[in-house]
Amino acid sequence: MTAPDAQDAPDAPPIVFVHGTRFSAGQWSPQLAALRSDFRVAAVDLPGHGARSDQPWSLDAATEIIASAVDSLACGPALVVGHSLGGYASLEFARRCPEQLRGLVLAGASASTRGRWATPYRWVAGLVPRLPADRLARLNDRLLRRLYPPEVVAATIRAGYAFHTLPAAWGEVLGRFDAGSMRHVASPVLILNGEKDTVFRSGERDFARAHPDARVELIPRASHLANFDDPDAFTDAVRRFARQLAAGSWHQPVATPPSSPSSS
Repeated sequence: MTAPDAQDAPDAPPIVFVHGTRFSAGQWSPQLAALRSDFRVAAVDLPGHGARSDQPWSLDAATEIIASAVDSLACGPALVVGHSLGGYASLEFARRCPEQLRGLVLAGASASTRGRWATPYRWVAGLVPRLPADRLARLNDRLLRRLYPPEVVAATIRAGYAFHTLPAAWGEVLGRFDAGSMRHVASPVLILNGEKDTVFRSGERDFARAHPDARVELIPRASHLANFDDPDAFTDAVRRFARQLAAGSWHQPVATPPSSPSSS
């Protein structure tokens, strides 16, 4: 978790970032660096990940970790930003702890994890434990270094990867979330996806329609790792949302995404 050092306005929401599958709090280093002068910010390690790699995964524990991070910032309800696995954990947090939530950003987490959509993820969750973790780590390191600048991914690479947690984490998430989960979110929602993330964008229209105060925004040309692909655009979207929450100006009709996943 990062130490807050913002000189923020009294109404500015604190921001808690929740990482995606196999990563850690280090995923958010570009966002933390860019936002900490204006907001109180924190990034968590979910159970089984990062500094909590020896802790067993559960959504119960993930919810408690997010809640503890919100409390640690001591500024009231927070804007929670969750990516992929962290997005679904944030949806669970929103359901269980509505009084601690001021706004929710779902990044790469607007696909149903039920029905036919679950099949490929069950396959991956079953395959990963059969592969040597050191080999998977080397492959991930090479991929991230090839695709992104060092300043964007250095903290992620340094923290390592939680492949051992993937089967338990996705085993609990699969079959649990769909657009109906949005009805349990009592705060405004920004659905923030990479334009080219066709899989995790697949339900974005349904997710947005299921909530009275949700909007879809796309990061152009970005993939599932949109905060790596275009850190500035991702950060700007979070910053705008946080400022609108602070100003009480986020009362938007559900927007139609500029392009459909099938056309990306």
